[in-house]
Amino acid sequence: MFARRSRQRSLTWVAVALLVVALIAAGAGALAWRYYERSLPIASDRVVVRIAPGSSARAIARALQEAGVPVNADAFVAVARATKATESLRAGRYEISRGMSLHQLIDKLRRGEVLRERLTVVEGWTYRELRAALAATAELKQESAAMNDAELLRAIGADEKHPEGLFAPDTYVFDPGSSDLDVLRRAYRAQIAILQKAWESRAPGLPLKTPYEALILASIVEKETGQGAERARIAGVFINRLRRGMLLQTDPTVIYGLGDKFDGNLRKRDLLADTPYNTYTRAGLPPTPIALPGRAAIEAALNPERTAALYFVARGDGSSHFSETLAEHNRAVVKYQLGGGK
Repeated sequence: MFARRSRQRSLTWVAVALLVVALIAAGAGALAWRYYERSLPIASDRVVVRIAPGSSARAIARALQEAGVPVNADAFVAVARATKATESLRAGRYEISRGMSLHQLIDKLRRGEVLRERLTVVEGWTYRELRAALAATAELKQESAAMNDAELLRAIGADEKHPEGLFAPDTYVFDPGSSDLDVLRRAYRAQIAILQKAWESRAPGLPLKTPYEALILASIVEKETGQGAERARIAGVFINRLRRGMLLQTDPTVIYGLGDKFDGNLRKRDLLADTPYNTYTRAGLPPTPIALPGRAAIEAALNPERTAALYFVARGDGSSHFSETLAEHNRAVVKYQLGGGK
């Protein structure tokens, strides 16, 4: 009888212990669920965080903490494992908003709801500067890195032999992990479309035989223009000089021809050193564009302002002084470039 009562008491204590464990587990589960669903105490309205490719759940938690999202690293890892999200958290740039829960955060990472990336190609950049910008964009897959210019042009479907000027300045939006060739292909197609449309609506009688010649002139206009309102007049000056068979005598072409030799200071000996791009020593247009011209420069080159001016010189404030005669131009050079009076 005593042994039976002892066994009953033991069973009772086991049942109580199991109940306590169950209650503790339930309480812990409730606390975990509350942490999982509660809003994260983010200080600002939005936080942008970049998750590197191949990051572990713990590395992601650290990146979130560094960006200002106060997650508990152990809890983040545990939840990611419990929800089987560990292997599907995606790299990219994410926007985390105030009021978002850990649940919503992990779902966002699992679905890969990344912010789309942007690359701005600036009017007047050279092709070399464009390639450098692409190479510095970590979110792009660098498929063109080992390609020479000819290989790159073939890869994007371009028939031209030289890449300069062929890419439209604009802001390009892309998904992280996109190929740099995709961006280049879009920029190339955009530039060709802009050029063709402008060519079809060009002013009559221009001394330009092909759309490519128009692109060359547009690149010179782009580099010579300090104020957008003057593009068409500057184009008009160059058109006048081409019609008369005058040398274009434009510094940006000389600088382009110097390449890495240019140190920021254009000297008289540079103007006398003959290269295919020296418009002080060679008549007509240079063999290729010298930069990436924007839409406005292309349209200006093909619809130039009617002007009698044959010369222009920078005033130093972004604008230019236009002259019809060499004597007037020389006076303007003394005034604006050599400090010879007001």
